[in-house]
Amino acid sequence: MSKNYLETLYPAWGQQFVMDEVLFEVDTGHQHLIIFNNGQWGTVMALDGVIQTTEKDEFVYHEMMVHVPMLSHGDAKKVLIIGGGDGGILREVLKHQNVESVTQVEIDQQVIDMCIQYLPNHSAGAYDNPKANIVIADGVDFVNECTEKFDVIISDSTDPMGPGEVLFTSRFYQGIKNCLNDGGVFVAQNGVSFMQTDEVTTTHQRLSPLFKEASFYSGAVPTYVGGIMTFAWATDNLELKSVSLETLEQRYQAANLQTRFYTPALHKGSFALPQYVLDAIK
Repeated sequence: MSKNYLETLYPAWGQQFVMDEVLFEVDTGHQHLIIFNNGQWGTVMALDGVIQTTEKDEFVYHEMMVHVPMLSHGDAKKVLIIGGGDGGILREVLKHQNVESVTQVEIDQQVIDMCIQYLPNHSAGAYDNPKANIVIADGVDFVNECTEKFDVIISDSTDPMGPGEVLFTSRFYQGIKNCLNDGGVFVAQNGVSFMQTDEVTTTHQRLSPLFKEASFYSGAVPTYVGGIMTFAWATDNLELKSVSLETLEQRYQAANLQTRFYTPALHKGSFALPQYVLDAIK
């Protein structure tokens, strides 16, 4: 008899998954982690009652989190990833041949180990890449103590509750600002905007004093239910958001990327935001 997994992200509404088989379940001390098989979504990972990633639709999230900032920048050599223990962000960043080094700061080694074992296609060998430098540490401490500078910084965190909450604070964003190169860009997962509009407002208020431009772009990830997901976008380089479609297409072709969701036209359109999001950041 299959059990069901009910996501508890919102108190009055949620989504349910049939668990055909529980592959792994543990309380790591940081968080409760479960990995199970589902007929629709393949292997699914959840932390503390919230779906984190699935085998079938992870590409949507990871491609939009990586290729939008990378191709907007156009020449990122050093990249910093905060979180992202499943390895999907690292995998996509390493598709860009001009990247010289990627530092990934993940608080929980167990998450990485479990994902290599149970979600191997997420990292697809990325953790063995010589360009990858994996640091097991607190992301907030890391960016505040960091002496290196990065061209692109990607925060792939859980939602702003429990261990992930600190990655939505002003102290974290101040640290990001300190280790971002001139002309660099920072992006972050920012929740499903219709359901989590307060997150959009709060993030905008905290990033605005630090960067010349604090904005958002969006993508629709099927298992992050409730409409579009917003991604925070912060930079002092005002030109990055308005790179022409022609230039994006040239960079995309030159990078020889194989994508299943991202296109240069979609990239361009992702910065067009619904009115309710624009109202939230006024």
